[in-house]
Amino acid sequence: MSRRIHSVAGLVFGLLLVLVAGTGAILSLEPALERMQARPGGGSVAQLAAQVAARHPGVERLERRANGVVLASVATPQGYKVRRVDPATGADLGPWEPSGTMRWIQKLHRSMLLDDAGKAIAGASAAVMATLGVTGVLLLVGMLGGWRRLGRRVRSSGANRWHAIIGRAALAGLSVSALTGLWMSLATFGIVSDGGPDTSVFPEVVNSASPAPVETLTSLRQIRIEDLRRLTWPAAGDATDVFGLRTADGAGYVNQGNGALLNWQPHSSAQTIWEWAYKLHTGQGLWWFGLLLGASAAATPVMAATGGWIWLKRRAARPFIAGAVSMAKAEIVILTGSEGGTTWGFASTLAKALIEAGRKVHLGAMNDAGPMPAAQALIVLTATYGDGAAPSSAARFLSRLDQMNRVPVAVLGFGDRSFTAYCGFAQLVLTQLAEAGWQTLTPMARIDRQSVRDFAIWGEALGDALGLPLKLNHRVAFPEPVSLKLVERRAFGREVGAPSAILRFEPAANARLPRFQAGDLLGVVAPGADVPRFYSLGSARRDGFIEIAVRRMPAGLCSGYLYGLEPGDEIRAFVRPNPAFRATKGRAPVILVAAGCGIAPAIGLLRHMRRDRPSVLYFGIRDPESDFLYRQETDAMLADGRLSRRVMAFSRSGRGTRVQDRLNESPDELARQIQAGGQVLVCGSAAMGRDVARTFEAILRTRGVTVADLKAEGRYLEDVY
Repeated sequence: MSRRIHSVAGLVFGLLLVLVAGTGAILSLEPALERMQARPGGGSVAQLAAQVAARHPGVERLERRANGVVLASVATPQGYKVRRVDPATGADLGPWEPSGTMRWIQKLHRSMLLDDAGKAIAGASAAVMATLGVTGVLLLVGMLGGWRRLGRRVRSSGANRWHAIIGRAALAGLSVSALTGLWMSLATFGIVSDGGPDTSVFPEVVNSASPAPVETLTSLRQIRIEDLRRLTWPAAGDATDVFGLRTADGAGYVNQGNGALLNWQPHSSAQTIWEWAYKLHTGQGLWWFGLLLGASAAATPVMAATGGWIWLKRRAARPFIAGAVSMAKAEIVILTGSEGGTTWGFASTLAKALIEAGRKVHLGAMNDAGPMPAAQALIVLTATYGDGAAPSSAARFLSRLDQMNRVPVAVLGFGDRSFTAYCGFAQLVLTQLAEAGWQTLTPMARIDRQSVRDFAIWGEALGDALGLPLKLNHRVAFPEPVSLKLVERRAFGREVGAPSAILRFEPAANARLPRFQAGDLLGVVAPGADVPRFYSLGSARRDGFIEIAVRRMPAGLCSGYLYGLEPGDEIRAFVRPNPAFRATKGRAPVILVAAGCGIAPAIGLLRHMRRDRPSVLYFGIRDPESDFLYRQETDAMLADGRLSRRVMAFSRSGRGTRVQDRLNESPDELARQIQAGGQVLVCGSAAMGRDVARTFEAILRTRGVTVADLKAEGRYLEDVY
């Protein structure tokens, strides 16, 4: 529900919010600009009033603005003038002329230039902004896996990543602006009280033989300049008139003869609340806070753009399937839960294959689940959002189970096994369906990182269960490939049966490097292959080259193709972001664990490691004389401080040790590094990754920490294959 409210509110009111926030960002500069014109110093109000009156005999009002500028309103033969004065000396600093442009922007911000109707619209926009803030933080909590993880690194990419990061950064400022703006709007229309105008009653009788010099008036001598809001002079020659006084605490009058304070009225609670709401909304009196609010408001156009792009991508991801039927007529119902849209592609491939097999098929979102009277089977394909939550198109599915008739069901989960809650929502769906009495058509399967091979294998099992031949030839849409030229090749490992090579590519003629970071994936489709193979990048775009490490596998089509390249050869490849594998910022320790060609992404991270950041590399190979990849590079990193320590494990030399054995040699040191906020990054085979995880689990168990805890915090990352 939160996601739906967030999306609808953002789409419907997006342009209005951009207008209101944009004008607010501009207005947030005004307090700081005004503060730059303020002069320091000043004593009592009585002293300054006397100084100003001496220079401007026609002075009628003295005002101190919220940001420290002091103004004197003076009646002259040429008309009414407003002068800026020095609070310390009363000296004239020149005329005060508010910016006409700022006044126009202020009217646009407050009322859309439409008077009361515009004020109502502005108030509604504040309510919408507050709603977006609440739903946005709920979505962030779900995405990151709980309130305690709200400040953790966002593990996403593209528009989704920037929307979450910028939204989180701007959330506090936008929430303050929205809530105070809503309060002020309600006060404008009398729904809540603003305390009304100053309620001090004008004195009926004033006993004053003759006016005393203003600098002698006791009440004004007791008030500091910084507490003054406004002082008005009595009419000249009228001994019964009084000074009008308003301060930060209240309002009243001052006898011009003896300085007595008359009919003083402190501010009411409603007035105090109103003043604070105004101060927090505008930054008037808190110029530095106004700049923070302005920065948050300036994020709104970016939020609107990224949010709109995310919505368009989700809409575009829903395929149109020729021959599909309504849910009421379908023999097989396919329901999809997708966050970024890729699961829809797999569901579309499945639907087309079933239609070609002669079955009546309905393809829809899990949120649209309902009666399916003709159905013989239900197939659920779903991703997982964050730490086990439902993706956007599946958030209402479990609440709609009672509307559906029970038929045999198959559940297929999509995810990334490096995440703690790998296919967690798919497992939850299967559990809830089983508890509700649904029969299982096939055991639940999981698709790791869009594996088309695993999808095809699952499709064969599904076809057997349905009694029909089913071939799922899914093609994942990948970015446009670029031409890369091999400029350097270094071979290792042939002597120990692990033929490997470090391959460095540069853009071919008329080509440019795509954007990428160390740890992202290079997708390569070998000649004769239908699907790409992915290799972790050992470089970043700023290095000016693309580098991977490849081990030639028996019968490996792509690895054999890459291993056989010679300098000067060209390939076509593309980059797939891998935001789930990034070193954290800062100076916390980094523990890198790698084996074989898995060293490449670790090297890519170390190439740009801070020299004052503790880092240790645990590296497992077979023999130091054969497959010691990146030996010279890590030697140089040890010398210049990018790498603090290198711990080697040789499985076919000496005692025959593996990286997990070397980890077990220093459990206390590893525990201290992790307790100091350290991050673990594991690169290598899936089997090695499981062994390393078990090792860390054993090391940390007695210290009240688990690998699952670290994964949830983004401090235990795996790039395994």
